[in-house]
Amino acid sequence: MTIRFGVVGLLAILGTGLLEGKMHTPKLQDHFVEVNGIRLHYVSAGKGPLILFLHGFPEFWYEWKNQLTEFGRDHLAVAPDMRGYNLSGKPAEVDQYQVKILVEDVHKLAEQLGHKKKFILVAHDWGGAVAWAYAMQYPETLEKLVIINAPHPGVFARLLAQDPAQQKASQYMLMFRSPQAEQMLSANNYGNLVQGVLGAGLKSGAFTEEDKQEYIKAWSQPGALTGGLNYYRAAKVGPPTAADPPKEGASSFGVDPGKMMINVPTLVIWGEKDTALLTGNLDGLDKFVPQLTIKRIPDGTHWVIHEKPDEVNALIRDFIQPVH
Repeated sequence: MTIRFGVVGLLAILGTGLLEGKMHTPKLQDHFVEVNGIRLHYVSAGKGPLILFLHGFPEFWYEWKNQLTEFGRDHLAVAPDMRGYNLSGKPAEVDQYQVKILVEDVHKLAEQLGHKKKFILVAHDWGGAVAWAYAMQYPETLEKLVIINAPHPGVFARLLAQDPAQQKASQYMLMFRSPQAEQMLSANNYGNLVQGVLGAGLKSGAFTEEDKQEYIKAWSQPGALTGGLNYYRAAKVGPPTAADPPKEGASSFGVDPGKMMINVPTLVIWGEKDTALLTGNLDGLDKFVPQLTIKRIPDGTHWVIHEKPDEVNALIRDFIQPVH
């Protein structure tokens, strides 16, 4: 009887809600909010300190569904559709997709969600480019930064100017900036995007047929494909051409070359089989990020979040947990 009472007493002290919070899968919830002059859609899970996830091209909040359910167990986990994507607002003007404006979207959203407390920012691809810029401008708002296969603008500018392998790997950026990009990517029911993003994953099981339909639905939202492509057009990012030769001291993604330092503890996770963003993007990164941790995933590609969700989650979890 004494032991039984002890267990009951322990449950009362801990609270059944706490135990359930560790055991159940948090529900995903849709929201719309007006920030920075635009209507953003986001999906959230759980409650607690804010952890914010930024997707890349050509994805949307759904990229982070596995992370929302994992980190929603003990955080308010939030993944927005960034401006131009899926259900969020899609300004027609290309200059409305400049990185400085995207940074303000994140800043205003985080203020509303986090009540001006520090938060954790996790980002991939174009979301990572925005996250790097955000950390340069608002380091005081961040507890920690996690970047997944997204180049620091200082390192990337050097590679685009000097490295033939990265120049070759980045040729697709010039196509994405062209007037023909929408037609090429949407042809045959978005066949090129399906193959480029989901193809290998559909074969390996990283993506399901249901995932494929969700992506096609998001890409099919009026103006969504143009919205995503406008990130490339606004930043004018890509390898040098005869008409646009490399410039000494230049930056990429429209970030101020004089403000490149990241004064936030940062974890960079890199799928080493990324064929678009090469591992050279890790060389010299510590010069810009003094508090840097790098975790390489040798058999991960650019889509490592989908291929290795448990490994990615474990790396993030280990990095963000408090040090006792």
